[in-house]
Parts: sequence; structure tokens; C-alpha cells
Amino acid sequence: QVQLVESGGGLVQAGGSLRLSCAASGRTFSSYTMGWFRQAPGKEREFVAAISWSSKNAAYAESVKGRFTISRDNAKNTVNLQMNSLKPEDTAVYYCARGPSIVLVTTLREYDYWGQGTQVTVSS
Repeated sequence: QVQLVESGGGLVQAGGSLRLSCAASGRTFSSYTMGWFRQAPGKEREFVAAISWSSKNAAYAESVKGRFTISRDNAKNTVNLQMNSLKPEDTAVYYCARGPSIVLVTTLREYDYWGQGTQVTVSS
């Protein structure tokens, strides 16, 4: 069984930064793509960023490109999301998820394990 636990959310002013972390259980963490998604009130869950098992490749939603950076540490079974220049529209619950092995994907349905989420609120 895989467990994902997010941390690092909170309240920040527009223009500020937050760093989200996701701790994963399971010895096969390093074999899988990992992703971050978010869901704002009244909206569908959407893709934010993903990173391949080797960290060689990453993908970002257009809305966060240049502001967010995803990284991972396979030795520590963690994946992080550095969020800079935050905007009020970034307010959402952020979820960490495990994707397929090998292939870097951005489609929600390709991710099979999910964390409980961490709230990020950006005030204007």
C-alpha cells in the first residue's frame, strides 16, 4: 500500500512563496512519475506539475510555468513543489499523486494513489 502525506500549505500574501512537500511510503517510489494537482472551490481538480522517476523530465501547467518548480529526492521518498510569485488564483487544495512508472503524464486519471491534500490560500 502506498501512502502520500502532503505538508507545507498555509496562508500567504500575493507575491509570496510556499514550499509543499509530499512524503511517500513504499520502496518503489523511485520508479514512478510523481505529480501535483490542485482543486479550488467549485472547480475540478487540475494538473499543476509532474516529474519523471529520474528527475530528468518535468511538466507544468501553463498557469504556473516560470513560478513553480517540482523536484524529488528518491533517497528520502519525497517530492516537493516550490511555489513563487503566488497569486490569489493559486488558492486551492494541493494534492500529491503517484503516476505510472517510466512515462511522464499529466492526465489526472493516470494517477493511482493520492494524498489527502494541503490547503494553500493566497490573499490579495
